[in-house]
Amino acid sequence: MDAASFHHQLCFRSLLQPGRGYAFPCDPEGHVDLDGLSEAARNNYFYARAMVGRELALPRVEPEELH
Repeated sequence: MDAASFHHQLCFRSLLQPGRGYAFPCDPEGHVDLDGLSEAARNNYFYARAMVGRELALPRVEPEELH
């Protein structure tokens, strides 16, 4: 995957704390390039996946916000 294809983010929203959660760059289908993430981001991604239904909602693909 090339960086140009990542104009979306896979968002895991907190079920317990509104406005909190995790977001990872992804393609329009929600595929995250794990090799392109830092070790810390990769660990956060696996944590977020494990916490779906407990602390986090099902992930959604959203357009990347420009800052």
